[in-house]
Amino acid sequence: MDESSVLPVTGFERKKMTGSELAGFFRRIGKRHPHQEITFLCIGTDRSTGDALGPLVGSRLEEQGFTNVVGTLKFPCDAVNLEMRMSAIPKEHIIVAIDACLGAASSVGSYQVSGLPLVPAQSVGRILPAVGHYSVAAVVNVNGPKPYWTLQMTSLHQVMEMSRVLAESIISGFNPY
Repeated sequence: MDESSVLPVTGFERKKMTGSELAGFFRRIGKRHPHQEITFLCIGTDRSTGDALGPLVGSRLEEQGFTNVVGTLKFPCDAVNLEMRMSAIPKEHIIVAIDACLGAASSVGSYQVSGLPLVPAQSVGRILPAVGHYSVAAVVNVNGPKPYWTLQMTSLHQVMEMSRVLAESIISGFNPY
């Protein structure tokens, strides 16, 4: 895939990507914005296997020296504290929102990237504010009639692998910056 087609432009809602395409997406963000102005908002909780992707990514980024990270395993950013945690991010920062989601069977294991905000907890029927200038939604399982149960029963291996790929892609994409 041509790297110029990876970064969303005006009117672009979501683009499905594989893990191998993610580094190009992050590289383009890094070129558009100075690294010190980017905050990674890693949404989720460590109390649900399927929803732990965001905090896993945030923890990996912190371990690699990224300083602008909100949402880790130790201090998750979830539905309860999202708005409070968002208010602590400086207004001039570019926010990359990261969250797990449920989707079609053919999309499980892929990533939905966008140059638009992410709406957390949509698949479980919660109403939360849209967040981020850029977003990545990792499709960790199939959407169905019982989304909370589905997230609880999502494969830990699937979530761990997707979070590893996502964190490595961010690190690789921002490495030159």
